[in-house]
This record gives sequence, C-alpha cells and structure tokens, in this order.
Amino acid sequence: MHPRRLESPTARLPVIWTVAVSRLSQLFNEVIPEFDGRAEIHAIPLGYDDAVQHIRQRLQRQSCDVLISAGSNAAYLRNRVARPLVLVRASGFDLMQALSRARRISERIGVVTHESDLPVFAEFQRSFGLDIAQRSFVTAEDARACVADLIARGVGAIVGTGLVTDLAEQAGVTGVLMYSAESIRQAFDSALDIARPLLQEPRDSLRRRSSATRFGLDDLSGESPRMRELRERIQQAAQSDATVLIQGESGSGKELAAQALHASSPRRRGPFVAVNCSAIPESLLESELFGHDDGAFTGARRGGRSGLIEAAHRGSLFLDEIGDMPSSLQTRLLRVLEEREVIRLGANEAQPVDLRVIAASHVDLRHAVQEGRFRRDLFYRLDVLRLAMPSLRDRPDDLTALIDALLARLRSRSTMSTALRFDAEALRLLQQHDWPGNVRELRNLLERLLILRPEHGHVDRGLLLLHAPELGTNHLQDTEAMTLHRRSAPHPHGTPSRPSRRELQDALALHGNRDALQRAWGISRTTLWRWMREVESG
Repeated sequence: MHPRRLESPTARLPVIWTVAVSRLSQLFNEVIPEFDGRAEIHAIPLGYDDAVQHIRQRLQRQSCDVLISAGSNAAYLRNRVARPLVLVRASGFDLMQALSRARRISERIGVVTHESDLPVFAEFQRSFGLDIAQRSFVTAEDARACVADLIARGVGAIVGTGLVTDLAEQAGVTGVLMYSAESIRQAFDSALDIARPLLQEPRDSLRRRSSATRFGLDDLSGESPRMRELRERIQQAAQSDATVLIQGESGSGKELAAQALHASSPRRRGPFVAVNCSAIPESLLESELFGHDDGAFTGARRGGRSGLIEAAHRGSLFLDEIGDMPSSLQTRLLRVLEEREVIRLGANEAQPVDLRVIAASHVDLRHAVQEGRFRRDLFYRLDVLRLAMPSLRDRPDDLTALIDALLARLRSRSTMSTALRFDAEALRLLQQHDWPGNVRELRNLLERLLILRPEHGHVDRGLLLLHAPELGTNHLQDTEAMTLHRRSAPHPHGTPSRPSRRELQDALALHGNRDALQRAWGISRTTLWRWMREVESG
C-alpha cells in the first residue's frame, strides 16, 4: 500500500507492518484504508517462523518503525524481531459482543485465548454461571488440541483468535473472531504514537523521550466532578516523591496525567523519561531500561550505555503498560524502587539514581496479581498513590471543552485553519456515544473532520454519520441487539423490576460492563449488585 502523503516532501510517514493471517488479516485490510495519509502500511500475511524470516530479510533493505500483530503470532514475534511491537487487544466489550454472536449459534460456547490475552470475561462468567468452556494456549499445537477438546465436549461455537477461529472452521464448527475493527484502530493509534518520536531519532535508538513535558494540569480539560477531583489529586501527589500508579482505559490520557504530575512537582526541571513496556521487544527492554556494560552481550555498544532508568536521574520515569513487563524485569525494577540504585547488564557495581516512578496500566493490576501474571510485592510498591483516569463515556459534560482543546492542539500542529462548529444534534450524537477509544478516539474523529474540511466548518448529524457511522448505532449493531435493549430496559414511568437471569446475561453481554449497563438502565450500582446476587441465589 502506498498512501497519499500529506506531509512536506522532506518528512517521512511512519512505516507500520501488520502481521496476521486468515480472518484477522482480512480485518486488518478493512481498517488500513482509514489510516491512508497518516502512515505507510504494509500487510504481511504470514505467521510464526515464516513471518520472522520474512521480516528479517525485508529489514535488510526496507525500513519499519512499528509492527502490529495479535495473540500467539505476536508472542512469537516479540523476542525474535528487533522492532517495537504493538499487540491488538480485545476489549471486554469486544469479547462480550463475540459471546453474544456465538450464543445465537449455539447454547454451548467455547472461548480459546492465547495466554497473553486477558480473560476479561472471567468475572462475568462467575457472576452468572454461564456455560462457557474456557481454554488457553501457547503454541499452535496447543490451540489445535483446545479446539478438538471443546468440540468433543459438544461445543457448537468457539470464540477466539484468528488461528483458533480457523481451526474451528476447519473442524466443522463456527468460529467467532474475538477482535473488532475498533481494537484494530486502537492498535494503529498506539503504533503511530510510538512511531512519531522514533522518526526523529537514530534507527538503532528505540530509546527515550527525555525532555521537558509538553502537557500540564491545564491540558486535562473538563469541569466534571471526576476531572476536578483528578486535577486535585495530581496536585496533592505532586508534592510527594511517592510512586504513583495510574489506572485507566486505553486512550483515556494516562501519559498526559503523568506529564501533568511531573510538571507540577519539584522535579519539573528534571527529565521526564517515558517508555512503553509493551512496545519494545522483551529482548531489548532489559538493556533499554537498565543499560549495559561493554561486552555484556553480543552486539552491545562498545564502552557500554546507560539505560532509561539512569536517564531519568533527578526527574521522573514513566512506565506505561507496566502490566506487560516480563516477570524477570519486574524483579529488577523492584530493587530499583527499594534501593534507589540500578545495576547495568554485565556490571558488578550499582549506580545510585534519584527519580520518581510513575506507572500506568489499562488492565487491573490487582487481577493480574491474583492470576499470577504480576508480582505482588512490586504491585504494592507501585500502588502507593493511585490515580484513576475516567473514561470519556463517564464524563459526557466535558465533551465540548475536550473538543475545543483537541481542535486547538490539532490546528497548532498543522496547516489546517478550518474551524469546526457542531450543531446541537451533532453534539447530542457525540454525547450518546460509548467512546470505547476514549479521548484518542475523539481526537482521531476531529482530525478526520479537519482533513475533510466541511463547508464553512459546519458539522451536523448527517455529516458525522457519513464519516463515523459507528456513532449512529452506539455499538448496537443489529436488530436483535436493539430488541434486547428495548426488552431489558426498565419502564420509564415505574420502578424497574428485577430482570431474569437470562435478561441480565444478555444485557451485560450487550453493554460490555456493569457500569455501562447501570447507566443504560438508569439504576444504582447497589440495585444492580442486588439483582445479581438474587439471580445467583435462585
């Protein structure tokens, strides 16, 4: 694919390679045109060792900034290819939608995920006692065995990765892909975020963003109670050097909050060093974080090199997606936090460091600890101060302020002078949207509208639906879902009555999580929990 270039002749677009086979590859191909002009994207329809060999050979003559893949294919690539890798992650809503589709096919459902994929539906399954057989795999042979076992147990529909759905179809049962177009879009957005700073650095430097922060408290737009509380807590946390853990959905602005925290602290004149733990291959992450001495490993730089931890001396180290840090590095990071010193690879002596660590994760690290995927002692060392980033759907009143702030930022970084004006119907449509991609999704929509340059900058409901049709459905994508929504919603003129177990199951699958269901039905959290306990007890 050779996209139309919108930048100056001397600028280079980010180069992204997607690595996927079969049905996931088809989903990639559907989304790729949306990023025309923003990146040079090449699809590699290969998997595992074939993909690794192809990428290694291709890198000898072509450049690539970021790879995107999913599931076991991504896990196989991570330690074998020296390029940042973005994983496509299925959200809880994606999985609930897939389960809903599978249930229309068969009463007996199987779910097969790669070990790196979070079982986001586990709590849902426990709450309602659904007949869902869950399996996980590491290798392709594991996946084949999981599918065969489920079919032998009478499962009629299997939800899973691209490999799993292919195996299911080959075995004669329906395979339902667990990823959605939105999860692909979010992966591309993450890849672009990673690629931009790399374009301005040497090719062999996957290293650092170490400079003054670009954002402060004023950039956390919105006057909703959640945002006012967030700014207050950042100001309080800034007065301490304690470690901070930022939790929030993808696209909700975790790094912006981290920068605001640094900019408000006494360390503001020191470096702010950010690293995405899920973007750098595990084989490179250790040396990038901790540095290395001369001769520490094959290919090590002569004379050694300091790592990102040392680069953050007298400043702040921001570890994004800390939940994806390998367990071996979690142990070494714990020593840094406790001893305030770092030992380079191949070194015998420790280097003292004076820094403040800010960590962020889009997954609940408490669950990761319970599932054995994250060290308990490191979690408690990180979870001294906690900041919760509200999702955009939880603060619709901030939408207008966010639009103004994002448009100002987008226009300041480009030659686009068009001013966008949303009429009342268009704003109402935006406020009703679920925003699974949060502020990042809103920013992408605004950027798309700026490029389109609507006449006189006027944006109405029709224009929004033309260029963002997902806004019109609010992710209720078929007639059955709409019928379910009408059937399960409480009566507007009376006290809502307790729904049946099946209605609760269907409604939660439709809305994706309890908070969304609570808002849609107009009930309190206490009421929803009471109903859930009552249906569980029979």
